[in-house]
Amino acid sequence: MTEFVAPEIDWLALAPLIVVLGAGVVGVLVEAFVPAKARRVTQIVLTLAALAGGFAFIAVLWPQIVAQPVQVVGGSVTLTPFALGTQGIIAVLAFLGVLVVADRTATGQDAFAPAASAVPGTSYEDLARRSGLEQTEIYPLLLFAAGGMMLFASTDDLIVMFIALEVLSLPLYVLCATARRRRLLSQEAAAKYFLLGAFASALFIFGVALIYGFAGTVRLLEIATAMQQGGLPLDGMSGLLVAGVLLVTVGLLFKVGAVPFHAWTPDVYTGAPTPITGFMAACTKAAAVAALVEVLYRVSIGVQAVDPEIMRQLQVVIVVVAVLTMAVGTVVGSVQSDVKRLLAYSSIAHAGFLLVGIAGFSSQVQSSTLFYLLSYGIATIGAFAVVTLVRERRVTPGSGEHNGPVEDDGVVLGEATEIAQWAGLGRKAPWLTAAFALFLLSMAGIPLTAGFIAKFGAFTGATSGGLWWLAVLGVLASVVAVAFYLRLLVVMVFQPAPITPGVEPARDDSPRVETGAVSTGSTSAGSATATMTKVQVTAAQRVEVTVVRSRGPAALAIAVCAIATVILGVFPSLVLDLAQEASKFVP
Repeated sequence: MTEFVAPEIDWLALAPLIVVLGAGVVGVLVEAFVPAKARRVTQIVLTLAALAGGFAFIAVLWPQIVAQPVQVVGGSVTLTPFALGTQGIIAVLAFLGVLVVADRTATGQDAFAPAASAVPGTSYEDLARRSGLEQTEIYPLLLFAAGGMMLFASTDDLIVMFIALEVLSLPLYVLCATARRRRLLSQEAAAKYFLLGAFASALFIFGVALIYGFAGTVRLLEIATAMQQGGLPLDGMSGLLVAGVLLVTVGLLFKVGAVPFHAWTPDVYTGAPTPITGFMAACTKAAAVAALVEVLYRVSIGVQAVDPEIMRQLQVVIVVVAVLTMAVGTVVGSVQSDVKRLLAYSSIAHAGFLLVGIAGFSSQVQSSTLFYLLSYGIATIGAFAVVTLVRERRVTPGSGEHNGPVEDDGVVLGEATEIAQWAGLGRKAPWLTAAFALFLLSMAGIPLTAGFIAKFGAFTGATSGGLWWLAVLGVLASVVAVAFYLRLLVVMVFQPAPITPGVEPARDDSPRVETGAVSTGSTSAGSATATMTKVQVTAAQRVEVTVVRSRGPAALAIAVCAIATVILGVFPSLVLDLAQEASKFVP
């Protein structure tokens, strides 16, 4: 009888993953055993502590992994400086994203429906709102998503990568359907994301099957080594490898949001709760781009030694996708009239800029990619945090003893996402406008911001790989992108706020209220808790844009993102040095 030999596991190397995913499991138990009154605070503290603890373990591991990368659990987790750096970026961005998620504005409520499974407009949804239910399950879901992202970017095994893909995706599908306002739009976004995500996952696992059929293994390093040394099960049938790698790449490009796999991005970004949109846009892109670099560059090690033609085919595919992604993101983004959709197409354009650097297949791409992911993620979370604070408010002209407009039942509606509604915002909230302008300028790649250093590194990676013309196209696309960023800034700063009595807010099939109760009868002016189940706007009423006050977390996230954007743009050397150390991604 063969004696079982327990494997030796470096638990310290797994500590960041264990802390984040373990805290997610604890969060599920909190939902079951902690009293409802203390549940929200407990979940927020647990989530932030887990992400901070995971980052602390990453900092402890950094000197050891830079000196000697390690493979854990038989190679299922491959800790290289590149993988560990990506984990650190995801932990930082997730921490900032959770701050925005946890914010409760001056209206006293967050961005999440009290009962996400309720059919919009039903009596059950009204009852849940009147009862003051809170959706605290979102915090364990965020931890599971963050843990899946950290594993996704640090595995050498394609099967484990697929499992991590599902671990990070399934919570996001649920979170997209939890918006407090525009409930039908939120549920539609979740359905689209789920269906297209399932399709992309199927392509990914089918590509893994083809790669396994060609190489007899799903470990990327083993595939590269076997291609260099020969002796593959189906040696000579390189078409299987090309098809497999392309299908795996399609699954990853879907998460990146690259054309032609971008169709979900505008609708999901618009319909999902705005804090979740910021979390997805920053963290998911970081994990997916890091995984794409891992797959393409590790496979290319063996490909270059065996058949340069395969390498050329892979490079052509990435170049074509990069050009299409930049074109669609900038051209279609320039005609958008909704702030969230504009930021969605901005995300698509940035996916193209990232692919420009990756397409060069040069040695410096790893470091420039990490810096780009950090700078873009910080600006994105800050921008969406600002969007959460710009709201619509329904008011009626004062009468009798009232002079001027008075609040109509204290009703603050959903986010004011139409660009025209942001006119005059610079006068209402100058500091918030300045922060938002800084984030947009960073996305545009203006000097003295983090975005300029990031784009410079990406385009330099393309030129060092011989694709100077692709870098030129990237610069031209960036110029087009600057135009629609500046268009939004001009509206905010130079156009006066419109005065439009009787203008009706964007229609909705569900209540878009932020008060604590709903009544099915009539409402009385001056009542702070009663709202109508349907928004009835008469000629005596109007909707104006207001900036609600953050109770702390979102304001802190905006301040940190703004400061980091400036520091990374003016003094980038420290982070660039760390990114250079992280450029090694093969043990």
